[in-house]
Amino acid sequence: MDPEASAALARLRELLRIPTVSYTDESMIDWSSFDAFHAALERLYPEVHRVLEREVIGGHSLLYRWRGADAADPLVLMAHMDVVPVVPSEWDHEPFAADLVGEGEEQTIHARGAVDDKGALVAILEAVEALVADGVTPAHDVYLSFGHNEETAGGGAQAIVAVLEERGIRPALVLDEGGAVVDGVVPGVTVKTAMIGVAERGVMTVHLTAREQGGHASTPPADPATARLARAVLRLHRRPFPTRLVAPVRAMFETVAPYTRGPLQAVFRSIRYTGPALVKVFPRLGPELNALVRTTAVVTEMAGATGANVLATSARATVNVRLLPGDTVASAHRRIRRIVADREVDVDVAWASEASPVSAWDGPAWGRLVAAGRATLGADVIATPYIQLGASDSRWFCAISDNVYRFTPFHLSLSEREALHSHNERIRVQVWLRGIAFYRALITG
Repeated sequence: MDPEASAALARLRELLRIPTVSYTDESMIDWSSFDAFHAALERLYPEVHRVLEREVIGGHSLLYRWRGADAADPLVLMAHMDVVPVVPSEWDHEPFAADLVGEGEEQTIHARGAVDDKGALVAILEAVEALVADGVTPAHDVYLSFGHNEETAGGGAQAIVAVLEERGIRPALVLDEGGAVVDGVVPGVTVKTAMIGVAERGVMTVHLTAREQGGHASTPPADPATARLARAVLRLHRRPFPTRLVAPVRAMFETVAPYTRGPLQAVFRSIRYTGPALVKVFPRLGPELNALVRTTAVVTEMAGATGANVLATSARATVNVRLLPGDTVASAHRRIRRIVADREVDVDVAWASEASPVSAWDGPAWGRLVAAGRATLGADVIATPYIQLGASDSRWFCAISDNVYRFTPFHLSLSEREALHSHNERIRVQVWLRGIAFYRALITG
């Protein structure tokens, strides 16, 4: 590894060691870690902090402005500095040690945030630092938007959008975390694909609550609150939302059709006609394909009585709903109420965000992304639109830009993707270094 790459890797490892963990209950957050992260950025990236204008917004989010030759039509590069909590005992390597494992092309850095999302944040800063040091002035303004609570409420990014909107800023292109370079995700496809999210699913938190008088568990009623809640949960599980093919997913299959083996090639080429039948099969082929073709709803938390021998006066289940574009918060709420079909079980929306608008997968902004990927990630990588399955801070930027995309320029295996929000999060060093080149090409392209 050359000295420049070694120095970049050392900076990444130092930043990964800072435990910027976010919690929904902000009283649990160690804000000194975020302050330490800010200070480390200033020290590690002196050229960025010499030339770019920096603002702290919404408490701990950061907004940088790199003035270009033209202030109009700016580029916004996004990432977030917060990470989800860890259970250290589940990890093979200490989650905030940033250990290096292996050698050569397979050398890997293990750390919480390596992919989600400090890997992208540091790659962006590495690209900008080098360009500033080379004396580059971008053709248009470049903004760096780094949120501090993407993993919880996203309020930092919302505050940044409010500031930009007040200043009349209309970005020509916004890029946040999202899809990656993958292989084997779409059945039969023989090439690596750069999955660029042109939209993302909405998010809902729904509470199912059953109530009763309570009392001693030695004398239970015929139909306790926990039983009613259990029936509601099972009804919801057994009656998933219907499958359907939204336009970006249809375009994804049309794009990869020429690179597909066997009879699936004809199926994908004719997706406008074969789609209704095909989407009924996808849920059986894995959770990622299932999530591309339907709104999903899954119970993630359950709570009941305060003791083992106490009847629950209130039994509650939390349902995480992810809305496919075309479904709305209101329509999903109605469907869940209809499926639960129990007047004694309350169905309440605790929090919700609609599915994002869909950005175009043609035109200058899309072409700029594709060109940067082709130049740095490999000419054999095929860029395709898709629906971002998780939520990101980028959804707030749809209020000020028509071209909001979600793509992280890293080639990730299935096991690496599965480690996000789980144990053993990691990224291969050479994959991360290529990501720096991508951001550099995007800025100068």
